[in-house]
Amino acid sequence: MRLSLAAANATGLVAGVLLDRLLGDPRRLHPVAGFGQAAAALERRTYAPSRAAGARHVAIALGVPVAAAAVAQFATRKHPVARAALTAVTTWAVLGGTSLRREAVTLADALAVGDVPAARATLPSLCGRDPSGLGPAELARATVESVAENTSDAVVAPLCWGAVAGLPGLVGYRAANTLDAMIGHRSARYERFGWAAARLDDVANLVPARLAAGLTVLVAGRGHRGPALRAWLRDGGKHPSPNAGQVEAAAAGALGLRLGGRNDYAGRVEVRPTLGDGAPPAGRDIYRAARLSAAIGTAALVATAGHALAAPARRAALSWLRTRRRTAS
Repeated sequence: MRLSLAAANATGLVAGVLLDRLLGDPRRLHPVAGFGQAAAALERRTYAPSRAAGARHVAIALGVPVAAAAVAQFATRKHPVARAALTAVTTWAVLGGTSLRREAVTLADALAVGDVPAARATLPSLCGRDPSGLGPAELARATVESVAENTSDAVVAPLCWGAVAGLPGLVGYRAANTLDAMIGHRSARYERFGWAAARLDDVANLVPARLAAGLTVLVAGRGHRGPALRAWLRDGGKHPSPNAGQVEAAAAGALGLRLGGRNDYAGRVEVRPTLGDGAPPAGRDIYRAARLSAAIGTAALVATAGHALAAPARRAALSWLRTRRRTAS
């Protein structure tokens, strides 16, 4: 039986997730790292302290890999097996769920044996906060919040865009998210130049972040779904990010924790609102957050692969509705 393109896309997403679960991030020649190096080299040519310059930078840095992915997708339109294989490898490259959980567990293990310096050394692989002055409680909070936010950014969102737009969606989302991480933060250099990257990332994550929050409620388990839903609906909009607060609030409710507080980003201090009603996270809660992240990833795969597989049926239904309307008129 010939594999359809819809089945090829769905199969590629599933295989890519399995590769990520088995292998984590590629250890050498990581495509995302290569993109970051290329974007940094481009920035040296395009930088100017203006929004227009930043928009041009994003257009070039994003447009080139998306165009290449579109060409690859077009070239495999008659070769579903090749499409599935290429989608699998691309999905593996853009996902980061397994490495996220591994780093979080490494930090939790360090806290479990009282090795605070080792935990501080691990934190930069999870988030951008300055770990030098953080104790066990703040290290645990930073890790739980990072796991919650990045489960959306590094798992749910790439799968969503892969299900909707195939290879260009996978590549485009990861490129946009990487650009945001590189230049989308507020600083003297990037206040204006990084504006386009930050806003693009916000738009790209609007739906995935809310799907991630909904899936958090779904997989929270008996007795935890109600608190997760309440925290999401009540606290999700308090966060300064239009997306991070959605998943962090839902995770806080699902885990029975209270998130938020003072965050130090190498001298830039932000005081985040309280999310959830429980106690502040401890080291042992990191393990629970990692298990919740894995469950959300599985649920996201089921939803997105199913969406990709059902694409022909949706198109047929829309075509039938249009035909009926033309006939009726």
